Amino acid sequence: MKVLLLLALVSLSLAAVVQVPLRKIEPLRNRLMREGKWQNYLKRKHQDRYVMEKIMSGAVVPQKVNDYEDEAYVGNITIGTPQQQFQVILDTGSANLWIPDSICGTLPMNCLQTSCEGVICQFACDNQACCGTPDPSHPVNSCANQNKFLSNASSTYVTNGKGQDTITFGGINEPQLAVPNTIFGQATSLAAFFAGQPIDGILVMSIFSLAITRHKLNTNFSGLAFTSIAVDQITPPFINAINQKLVDQPIFTVFLEHEGDQNNVPGGIYTYGGLDTTNCGSLIDTVPLSSATYFQFKMAAVKAGSYSNSKGWQVISDTGTSFIGAPQDVANGIGNAFGATWDAENEVFWVDCKATVPTLDLTIGSNTYSIQANNMIVPSGVNSTCLLAAFPFNSFGFGPSWILGDPFIRQYCNVYGVGAQNIGFATSNQNPKYSLF
Repeated sequence: MKVLLLLALVSLSLAAVVQVPLRKIEPLRNRLMREGKWQNYLKRKHQDRYVMEKIMSGAVVPQKVNDYEDEAYVGNITIGTPQQQFQVILDTGSANLWIPDSICGTLPMNCLQTSCEGVICQFACDNQACCGTPDPSHPVNSCANQNKFLSNASSTYVTNGKGQDTITFGGINEPQLAVPNTIFGQATSLAAFFAGQPIDGILVMSIFSLAITRHKLNTNFSGLAFTSIAVDQITPPFINAINQKLVDQPIFTVFLEHEGDQNNVPGGIYTYGGLDTTNCGSLIDTVPLSSATYFQFKMAAVKAGSYSNSKGWQVISDTGTSFIGAPQDVANGIGNAFGATWDAENEVFWVDCKATVPTLDLTIGSNTYSIQANNMIVPSGVNSTCLLAAFPFNSFGFGPSWILGDPFIRQYCNVYGVGAQNIGFATSNQNPKYSLF
């Protein structure tokens, strides 16, 4: 009995609350708009989606929640012993960790085969760098500037067909949460999308996952969603931390700072295993998840100025989306209320940077959450112009109808209840450091 009690006390002493800093980076959308390449990017994306719909006609083809063209906040992780550091998107909209392998971009090119054209490439082409390149016969090496994982340099690496090692939330010289025996993917090629991007991967924070295209698999992301949407039902890193009793509570809190037209600056905090009582106020409310896949829940109504709609929708909280996605008619209503102008070619709402605008009021449960103008009007990166941080989102009847991205999370800290399958909201103690310009 004494031995069991001692083991229990040791287990409790090892559990922790760990706060890991974020950095704000320039969204790909802004960079491509500034370089005059955004419209071509959109055309290619729409062509791929059209082809995919034709190929998969008759089958269920869920809309990808996030294309990662507007990612804005990244954090550090490490893998292995000694630690190898990577900068990743900490994403609540997916559930696998993928990092470039040491051989990424070194395999023989095969871009000239028929399968390496258009959207088919994402499913059939072994070299994802061929996908989306202007000239498939001269592919871009998307792995060239990314950090790559050297498995033979890690004493804790286990070869099991998938890759297994110690994953640590937090970079070297930062607060860290080490999670031993975590399975992750090692990408041998990256889609052309990642050429020149300042990210190595994706760490997804949920445990539920549906179909994810190969394009999304061959990226560096850290999954924070649920196992049900994880490829091959692999346990995501944070779920693994919970299972190993490495955190005080089976929750994590996200605080995002409002940084204006600034990039590569501190951007917020992820708190693993507890509430962020420094940057966030008391919990306003907690609502149950309606689907343990993404962090999905019900929203009753929306209001902006004279526009209102109380239809009710399924929505998700997604740290990997820097705008708010709403059904087409609702997005138009919000845009009109903000005095924004829809640009069909660039697929954005332009808005006066200094306009006097209403709040965006969202009714969730019994509470109304108001998003202020400084979180809804964001710099475009082009000639001191601004965008409304909203976009039309079409789920085609599959999955959620809304994506509550960074504007909502900047206004309200989101507390992701992985264990209880709920989500909570607390007022963010924002202190904007920078103006729009």
